[in-house]
Amino acid sequence: MNHLEQLKDAVPADIVVTDPDLMEGYRRDSADLVPAGKPVAVLRPRCTAHVSAIMSWATRTGTVVVPRGAGTGLSGGATALDGCVVVSMEHMTAIRDFDAANHTVVVEAGVVNADVGRAVAAAGLFYPPDPGSFEVSTIGGNLATNAGGMRCVKYGVTRNSVLGLEVVLADGRVLRTGGQTVKNVAGLDLTQLFIGSEGALGIITSATLRLRPTPAATATFVATFPTLETGGRALNAIFASGVTPSMLELMDNATINAVEDYQRMDLDREAALLLIGQADGTDALAQVERMAACCDEAGAELSVATADPAEADMFLQARRLAGWATMEQFPTVVEDVGVPRTRLAELLTTIAEISRDTGVRIATVGHAGDGNVHPMLLLPDLGEDARRRAMETADRICAAAIALGGTITGEHGVGELKREWLTHQLDDISLDVQASIKRALDPALLLNPGRGF
Repeated sequence: MNHLEQLKDAVPADIVVTDPDLMEGYRRDSADLVPAGKPVAVLRPRCTAHVSAIMSWATRTGTVVVPRGAGTGLSGGATALDGCVVVSMEHMTAIRDFDAANHTVVVEAGVVNADVGRAVAAAGLFYPPDPGSFEVSTIGGNLATNAGGMRCVKYGVTRNSVLGLEVVLADGRVLRTGGQTVKNVAGLDLTQLFIGSEGALGIITSATLRLRPTPAATATFVATFPTLETGGRALNAIFASGVTPSMLELMDNATINAVEDYQRMDLDREAALLLIGQADGTDALAQVERMAACCDEAGAELSVATADPAEADMFLQARRLAGWATMEQFPTVVEDVGVPRTRLAELLTTIAEISRDTGVRIATVGHAGDGNVHPMLLLPDLGEDARRRAMETADRICAAAIALGGTITGEHGVGELKREWLTHQLDDISLDVQASIKRALDPALLLNPGRGF
């Protein structure tokens, strides 16, 4: 009996997919530069017991496992490896519990991020993390990469909205961490250990998420600038103003034009930088008016503040389109670096210089409020020369971020693309501690080997 036949004795046979045509759609995530391997099977469990059985089987047979959410990741962390099994969590979509009074919801890993918000909206609550792919990406994938989004500046990244997890370990045991309470210091914080671990320590099957009351009001501003320098001055003035934005985003000139080429939004094609900010709460309009004033004082060509939801949606639609607009028009490498937010202007200037030096067109968009930007490398094709120049350009962007006291990844994760850069940011002791944790939880190195750390 071969290994897959043994697995079919332990789980329903219909969750085991071996048809090459059906498996093709599971071989890659959204990282174009990471080559996809050939899995021996795609497994689509429907419950935690199935995942447990899969991992018990994988340990017995020495089979490598690559966990997968919706495949929207941009670092190659869910790309198949030769001879592996891909475990797709797409069928684990139950909302197990919703406690409106305690502001918690328990969801399985395959639930789409936006569906969490829709499920709790009638109770006057919302789920803060909102990655750009929130209408497609799943909670499991968001947890595995500690995904961010536009509301991070006020509400934090994914880990700030998680109270507990259910995780299947490499040997098939089911670990439950945390709980339903906001405060909980019983033992080591294993919940936070698994968030951002990129499927290398265990497979997250469900999570207890923390919800927030829907804000009483929201207001939005948009401002355009003739130079990166004036935009940088405006950002630093906003940071120093005492205002707490719930969103503060930026788009550079290349991004503005990519969006306009994709869908007419009447954006200013000549602007060097566009800022979009938002505040929520009873004083939302006063806060965005103060942010707009900071922009005017710094030299903005245009600033508009509004409490009209329709106008706000129009502004935000342009920002949300940025990633899709570039990826649908060009082969694209979406970088992800972060710096102390007061050094954003320096980073943006350096990225523009790198683009001129390498000849690779770069459209930069990102979360100005927390210093995390996504330089998107727009390639003519995916040929060998274009790939080589893209990797050289990405290397220089990572080096620039580190030189400014930043990080090689703010929210996309290390995956496979960023592994070599870890040694430039983390010292040997940090890397050794992480490797020790990996060996303790996955001694045979079966879970997503070579990814994350």
